Formats: sequence, structure tokens, C-alpha cells
Amino acid sequence: MSFATQTGKQNILQKHDDDVVIVSALRSAVTKARKGGLSQAAPEEILGNVLKAVIKQSGVDPKLIEDVAIGNVLPPGGGATSARQAALWAGIPDTAAVNTVNRQCSSGLATVNQIANEILTHQIDIGIGGGVESMTLNYGAGVMPTKVSDAVMENEEAADCMLPMGITSENVAKKYNVTREKQDAFAAESFRRAHEAQKAGKFKSEIVPIKYVDDDGNERSVVEDDGIRGGVTKESLAKLKPAFAADGCTHAGNASQVSDGAAAVLLARRSFAKKHNLPIIAKYVGGVVVGVPPNIMGVGPAYAIPKLLEKAKLQTTDVDLYEINEAFASQALFSIEHLGLDLAKVNPVGGAIAMGHPLGATGSRQIATALAEAKRNGQKLIVTSMCIGTGMGMAALIVNEQ
Repeated sequence: MSFATQTGKQNILQKHDDDVVIVSALRSAVTKARKGGLSQAAPEEILGNVLKAVIKQSGVDPKLIEDVAIGNVLPPGGGATSARQAALWAGIPDTAAVNTVNRQCSSGLATVNQIANEILTHQIDIGIGGGVESMTLNYGAGVMPTKVSDAVMENEEAADCMLPMGITSENVAKKYNVTREKQDAFAAESFRRAHEAQKAGKFKSEIVPIKYVDDDGNERSVVEDDGIRGGVTKESLAKLKPAFAADGCTHAGNASQVSDGAAAVLLARRSFAKKHNLPIIAKYVGGVVVGVPPNIMGVGPAYAIPKLLEKAKLQTTDVDLYEINEAFASQALFSIEHLGLDLAKVNPVGGAIAMGHPLGATGSRQIATALAEAKRNGQKLIVTSMCIGTGMGMAALIVNEQ
């Protein structure tokens, strides 16, 4: 059951046989593109290892899996061939279907939402939503169209879809007076939280070790995020030059890192999970998408989260934990302040500024991270959200049951 039939905190916390539940949620390490631990790994191998891990952790018979949806943003053809290869290599039989989804930065959440909706409508009983991105292989000028219609570009908002994401960050900062000092303080806190969490071993339960042979024939084992740095302060970030405008405030230290990684979430109907003795770690309640002006695309969470909570008949204070993607400090901070959220509840172990943002995987990665954190602290209601390139936002509601 979803918030179409369950609203209000007490009702949402109840358990029903028709609920969509999460059986496993895991990720690879998130590593720096071109020079990080996964930079020489093929995306199908990164993803395949994560798929193997969720199957193993859940104890599910892979023959039961009916559909696999994978978020992938940058590769030609949407990475459809790689996704199918990864599923087959992971031991998922050819009787399961596979598709890829590109809703840009929300792709890894859109796939989870797709599989959940298939379960809700009784198209399937069990499936996997996930995502993968090798920004090492596919990030660059080739991701933009090679030909653009002059007629379409006469439409101002259509033309704004072509704006570099960094410029949209500057637009948010100027429009809503999100100062450079506030952005740098927010980014430094993201690094501090992530560094402290990594030192404490908090990410180990959600990360799948990836072993592969690199281009030189060396065996590599990648077990932790390698973009996280200790000792970052707002003072050290203040020394960095703006990257997109001479008088701007967005720079390499207060924007998400270009990264490689994968994540996967195994979902099932509660009655099916119980019948097959699968571990139930959470309930997926539902998700929403919204559109916003393309030239300030980063404000998406500020509008997606209220729509989600309105449908669920919840207040912002009812939520115990928020995972909001830090595409840029400007937009994440604006969204938090606009909604009046308690900063202590948002990205408590850091976000994409510190950890990285493998575009197609982040939506699923945030679920894995949030559930691991909620388990440690006994938190129940989780909201995960992100902005989306060209002007959109997405948010989803999850109940931790661990």
C-alpha cells in the first residue's frame, strides 16, 4: 500500500501485506572519476558486483527476480546493454527483464520508484531498482546535443535547458542570496561529517567491495569512498577560485564531485517477502516528481519535498532523516532553509560534496546510506530528494523497519 491509501504518520507506520518493502540496499564505494579507485573498472562490472551483493545479502533465489531497472545518464544508448550484461553476470536469469532510466540526477531513485509501482499494480512481485555511472568513461562535451534547433532555442526556458549546471547554481545563489560564506561553511560541514563517518566505519555495512583487474593487469580492491577528505574548513574553501563566473561563488570545493559508482535496491511485496523468508528492512511508501524553472534547476527539492509530504499528510518535523543530494551547496542550502529543516537531520554522514555524485547511481546510493544511518539511530521516517538537470525535483518517503 502507498500514500494513495495510507496517510498520516500512524497509518504510514503500519504494516500491510500489500506494502512495497525493501529487502536489501547496497552500493559500491563512490570514487573520483579519472583518478579514483573505480576509474579503470567497466560500469557493468561495478554494477554487477552490487547486484550480486544484494542477492547474497537478501538470500533471494535470483530466479524469482522479474524486473531490473537501472539509472544511467551519460553513456550512448542509455547504458542499456551494460545493464543487461551486469544483470546476467550477477546470476539473474534471462527470464528477468532489464531497462535503463535517464531522469538525470534522480535516475537511481526513479528506478526504485518504477519497480515499486510495478509491485503496487501487481505487474511483478519482486524486482531491483538501481543505478550506475562511470563518469570517467562518459563525462564530457559529448553529453550535450551536437545539433540544436534555432526555433526551439527562441523559447527562453527551452534555451535555459542548455545552461551549464554551475551557472544554474550561481543563479540560485544570486536569486536567493545564498552567500559564498554560507556555501563554504555548508560544504566544509559535509566533508567533516563524511570524514568522521568514514573514520568510524559507518559506511562499511552499505559498501560492496569491488575487486577487478585494471588496465595494467593489476588486481584492485576498492572498499571505501576516496573523495572524502579530512581537515576541510570554510577558511580553506574560501581560497578557491570560482569555477563558472569571475564574481561567482560556486567552485570545486562546494559542488558535488565527478564520480564513479553503483547502487541497487531490492524491492518486493511484503506478502511475497514473508512467503520467501526474505529480510524486510524498510517500506517504500511512494515518490513524487515536480518541475521547476530550468535556470534555477537546483531548487527542485524545495518543491518536491512539500508535494511528497502533502500527499502523505506529514509535516517536515515528522521526518527523522533527510537525504538531500548536494549537487551544489547553493541549491542544497537554499532547499534546507526554504523548508525550515533542522540541519542536523539532513545528510548526517555528509553528502555528494564530500562523497561524490555518480549521476545515475546517486538516487539509490542515498537510500542505502539513509537506511544504514537510520538503523544505527533507530530512526523511522526517511525522505530522500534531489534536484534534476533542466529543472525538476524528486522526493520519496521510506519507513525504516530495522
